[in-house]
Amino acid sequence: MARSTLSRTVPGELALIAAIRRQATFARSSEVRPGIGDDCAVLRPKPGHEVCVTTDFTLERVHFRREWHPPESVGHRCLARGLSDLAAMGAEPLGVFLSLALPARLPAAWPERFLDGFLALAGNHRVPLAGGDTAQSPSISKQHEGLIAADIVAVGQIPRGKALLRSGARPGDLIYVTGALGGAAAELAALAKNPRKFSKLTDAVPGHPHLYPEPRLAVGRRLRGLANAMIDVSDSLSTDLTHLCEESRVSALLEQAALPIHPLAAGSDDPLTLALNGGEDYELLFTAPAAARIPHVLAGVPIHRIGTVARPKRRQPPILMKTRDGRRVPITPGGWEHFQ
Repeated sequence: MARSTLSRTVPGELALIAAIRRQATFARSSEVRPGIGDDCAVLRPKPGHEVCVTTDFTLERVHFRREWHPPESVGHRCLARGLSDLAAMGAEPLGVFLSLALPARLPAAWPERFLDGFLALAGNHRVPLAGGDTAQSPSISKQHEGLIAADIVAVGQIPRGKALLRSGARPGDLIYVTGALGGAAAELAALAKNPRKFSKLTDAVPGHPHLYPEPRLAVGRRLRGLANAMIDVSDSLSTDLTHLCEESRVSALLEQAALPIHPLAAGSDDPLTLALNGGEDYELLFTAPAAARIPHVLAGVPIHRIGTVARPKRRQPPILMKTRDGRRVPITPGGWEHFQ
C-alpha cells in the first residue's frame, strides 16, 4: 500500500483517519453501513441471527514490543485476537472496530504498516473495518514518549441458539483441539533472543504461530451442531481448559501422548510445558459427545482428540493428565494471567 508523505511522524487526527479510510477501501459490506465517516456504524445481521461481541486490548510492553515485533505482525495479531473469539463461538464476523492510541513522535510508517497487517487479515476473511477511534497517548515523562495501545471490538453473527458456549460440556464427552500447541511460545522465545532475525517478516506466512496466528473461523462455523462446548486457546491449554471445566462444572482427563506438539516447540528443552502453558496458540479447544462424528480434518485444519470429560470429584483438581507411563498427574493453570 502507498505510504503517507504528510509527515515523518503520526499526522494530525483528521489526516490519520483519512489515511485509515483510504487503506480500508476494500471494507464494504451490505451488513455494515455507513461505517467509517459517521458517529456510528449501523450493523444489519441476517434474519434469524444473534449478535456476538468481543473486545481485546493490544498493549505495548504487554502483548508486543516495538523493538521486537514488525508493525504488520502487531496489526495482524490485534485483529486475530478478536476473530479467534468469534471462531470460538462458531460465529461469522459482521464487522470490526479499531481504536488506536499513539504517541505523538511515533514515525508515520508505524501505524501505516500496522494497518497493512490488520487489513490484510481482514481482507482474507472479508471482515469490514466499520469504525473506531484515535487518540494521542500521554507521555510517560519528558524523556519517555507514550506507549501504543490498540483496542479491537469484533462483532459477529450466528443463527439463533447455535452459539457454542464454554458451559456445554458433559461427562463422557471427548476433548479435541485444532492444529498444534506450543508453537507460539516457542517462536516468542526465539524472537526475544534474536529480534533482527524476524524484522523482515512483514507478511503473514504459515509456520509463524506467534507473529501471524490464523484464527480458526471456518472450523468454528463447521463445528456448529457437532461440538457442545468450545473456547479458544489464547491463555494456554491448561488455563483455558480450566475455564471450560469451571463453566461446565466438569473435570477433564488429558492424554499426554495425544497432545499435538508444534514443530517449533518440539525442538525446545520442554515441549510439554510449552504445549500446556505456552499460550497464544489461538487454536480451538472443544468437547463433543462420544457418538459425534468428528472428522480428522476440518476446513484444512487437523483435529486431535486429546482427552475425556468426567464428573468432578471432591479434593481432586479439575484437570488430570495420563502420562506416557500410565500415571495420572494433576495439571494446574500455568498460562497467562494479568495482575499476577
